[in-house]
Amino acid sequence: MIFQKPSQPEVASGLLAVSKDEDEGIEKLKKVFEVASKYGLEIKFKKCQFLRRKVEFLGHVVENGTVRPSVAKTIAVKKFPVPTTVKQVQSFLGLTGYFRKFIPAYSKIAKPLSDLIRSDNPFVFEQPQIEAFEKLKKLLTESPVLSIFQQGKTTELHTNASQQGYGAVLLQEAEDGKLHPVQYMSKKTTPAEEKYSSYKLEVLAVVNALRKIRTYLMGNHFKIITDCSAFQRTMDKKDLVTRIARWALLLEEFDYDIVHRSGQRMQHVDALSRYPVAIITSDTLTARLKRAQQEDEYTQSLRSMIGSNNDADFFDKNELLYKYVDGRELIVVPRDMQTEIIKLAHEKGHFSAAKTEGVVKQEFFIPNLSKQVQNVIVNCVPCILTNKKSGKKDGFLNPIPKEDVPLSTYHVDFIGPLPSTNKKYQHILTIVDAFTKFTWLYPVRSTSAEDALDKLEVQQKTFGNPKRIITDRGSAFTSKAFGDYCTNENIQHFQITTGVPRGNGQVERIHRTLIPVLTKLSIADSTKWFKFVDPLQRILNSTFNRSTKWSPFELLIGVTMRNKEDLHLRDLLMEEMMEEL
Repeated sequence: MIFQKPSQPEVASGLLAVSKDEDEGIEKLKKVFEVASKYGLEIKFKKCQFLRRKVEFLGHVVENGTVRPSVAKTIAVKKFPVPTTVKQVQSFLGLTGYFRKFIPAYSKIAKPLSDLIRSDNPFVFEQPQIEAFEKLKKLLTESPVLSIFQQGKTTELHTNASQQGYGAVLLQEAEDGKLHPVQYMSKKTTPAEEKYSSYKLEVLAVVNALRKIRTYLMGNHFKIITDCSAFQRTMDKKDLVTRIARWALLLEEFDYDIVHRSGQRMQHVDALSRYPVAIITSDTLTARLKRAQQEDEYTQSLRSMIGSNNDADFFDKNELLYKYVDGRELIVVPRDMQTEIIKLAHEKGHFSAAKTEGVVKQEFFIPNLSKQVQNVIVNCVPCILTNKKSGKKDGFLNPIPKEDVPLSTYHVDFIGPLPSTNKKYQHILTIVDAFTKFTWLYPVRSTSAEDALDKLEVQQKTFGNPKRIITDRGSAFTSKAFGDYCTNENIQHFQITTGVPRGNGQVERIHRTLIPVLTKLSIADSTKWFKFVDPLQRILNSTFNRSTKWSPFELLIGVTMRNKEDLHLRDLLMEEMMEEL
């Protein structure tokens, strides 16, 4: 809700009124309107949203008791270029720092970058800085979610400290009876703080956390969970040193109990105070790797060399075979899982071959990696669909004037012949909506007018008739039957000039994409190409279009398509969109 003083149009502020149900929401709105009226505040109703389950506010999305960064912000983080100056580093830290509450151990991860902005440090952007930069981008683009703080709920503040830094996590019990994070906090130690004793650092961790979340905890009883057994005894002393005494005085305004918990049970918060190690293998994947290694002759042959003079830096750890490579401990991937691991790395963002190799090499050892990465990428359907074409430019898609509304103008053409299927399909009739670029692909038996009209009637049942249809001068489209159909349905029929296929460029582009994709997908059995037509249609219609700045599905239907392909394509589509912007 946006407020504005009539006499001060440049001053505006926003307000979120939270309620548990519609009735409470209406009551709160009444109070807000009363206060606004009393103090002469003008409400900008065009910018208001009332009784919504999901709202975007100050760069955050609030929904169902949770809060997360908005899509626009995560896109901005993902597309932030590698910094080349101190000012660019400051900008990146400012952007990511705004969402540091979502990132465990933010200050530790960001330390190589934050060190660059110190005046006494030279600007050197090498491996530590690159890893910190990529790690922050990764964490903020994986849709981190926090619970919203609720008064009266069981609340715990877990803290930990080390010489490198200190951190905390605020948790609350949810309806499922489990503790869920509300906010993460972390801070690197200053040179002076690095010399503190362990108990001083533990107290400092608590004090800084309480300062950060004071508004949450004032008036609420909560537990402070720490692995420092001396913390409670320190707070009970009467002859505290000056610094600790000041901290203890600050703690007195809170209602809390101190609970000691061993370090082994505090690993979730211990990471906030130390440098984290990037692990992308899940428990399930690790278990599968163990089993596959045990069954793989190649891996077993390598394992048999351990302890010999030819062990080549192989070693066992936690029942997994590893290899030392440039100071890294990499899991040796058995042959049956090598392609799967490469696909997992590649599909995180449909990266280039070099970047995909880099992602794999962070955790895994695969011989002949470059060749295998190339094999995966050349067979990646989303990458094939979004590859930029080289060669002669297309020029204008079509000189025929069209209305800027959906379903007004269709581009229609056949593709084929393709290998005959068990249903005798040999061609595809392609229909493209000129405005939205939405594409329909219909397998057909021939390029006859009868088959073309049959599919246009299928279109008509759902979408009605277009105002105009653009085709080439193929026999189906110059036939009397096709002409009569257009006349009877009051459709203008434009035929492009012979020898100028780019006049029907909308479908020509689709066809240049479809032919190689269908060929690759049906390489095992060329007669099975029709099985891939529907999935490819979904991908085409859910993929961001550089000319419209939207996906065809979004322009036609008004919402984002929900399907598996969207999940795999998301990173690549965002990259394409930001390049256009």
